Amino acid sequence: MADHSERQPTASAQRCERELPTVADTEALGRELARGLRAGDLVVLDGPLGAGKTALTRGIAAGLGVGGRVSSPTFVIARRHPAGPRADGPPVPLVHVDAYRLGGSLDELDALDLDTELDDAVVVVEWGSGVVERLTGRHLLVRMAREPESEVRTATWEWVAIGPGE
Repeated sequence: MADHSERQPTASAQRCERELPTVADTEALGRELARGLRAGDLVVLDGPLGAGKTALTRGIAAGLGVGGRVSSPTFVIARRHPAGPRADGPPVPLVHVDAYRLGGSLDELDALDLDTELDDAVVVVEWGSGVVERLTGRHLLVRMAREPESEVRTATWEWVAIGPGE
């Protein structure tokens, strides 16, 4: 398992919030968050269906410079996107995981070998809250919400440190 305990958070240690009126705004937030990400970072996306988790991941992928189409990996569970040119840092691949079908199963999570992926990639996990946090000592938690009867979404995010034994 990757040890990232000595690294400082690459984004604000405080909780941030932003209203996202359009999909383009959600993708722009993803590109912004990507500027602070590097290999070894785990991003946990939490929120209901239609909240914008995949759109945010598309923005993160664009910010990392990864190529190819980014869509929800629901049926393949995990999809690796190769590193591409990146203006603000070294190239880093993206591993996009949909943990919904794992149903909290630690055995299935272990079979994905995500702790190894964390050695050289940014790992973004949709539906991962309560399941994947144990993979690393800290993660970026992004909570997505969608207003009823509206396309407006809200994202809150913060770096969360997990202490030993938690």
